[in-house]
Amino acid sequence: MRNSANFFPRKRHQMVAFKAEFPYLRGDSGHLFEFDQGWLREAITKAADRAGYPSWWLTDHITESITFYLRLRNDESVVAVSQLSQTVQYVLKVIGYREIIPHFRPEPPPITLSLFDIAQQAGAGYELAFFEDLGQRIDTIVRAGVPNLRVSSIAASVKHLRGTKIWTRSCDALRSEIVIFIREKLTNLAPERPLECSIR
Repeated sequence: MRNSANFFPRKRHQMVAFKAEFPYLRGDSGHLFEFDQGWLREAITKAADRAGYPSWWLTDHITESITFYLRLRNDESVVAVSQLSQTVQYVLKVIGYREIIPHFRPEPPPITLSLFDIAQQAGAGYELAFFEDLGQRIDTIVRAGVPNLRVSSIAASVKHLRGTKIWTRSCDALRSEIVIFIREKLTNLAPERPLECSIR
């Protein structure tokens, strides 16, 4: 999925296929994320707002500049988020907006978790394997400190697990079970640190 973040670590023996356009970003936790221009723009916007520059007119310009910089580094497979932050801070310093620098604290980008991908790996009718894999992935996400989780393709995953192309009452029941499972898992794993989650 093009705009989703590649979050889950791969086994060492597996090949890693990086995008040609941008290198991956490595967070402090060591996990890899796909670069998202919207994520960078939001981080700069928040920093400018905190520094007293709401609707800052240079946000888009800086975002485009950093995006171009990353595109030039596409010969590298990974760039640390801390290194990207230093580049943004350098640009802010050069253009005379040092006061924004202390406020630039980019959080890990949103993670998109495809339930259909998990369902395909589990196989039709193997709901136990689906929930086990889903639980492990949510645990990994929470431990990494991800602030925003986007869960996608719930309808497609339900129909795949039920082995049907037509939505039925049993699909309604499984969908509710998945939603409850995700919410309870997030609540139990991170009761003191709310994680923003959307399910579609």
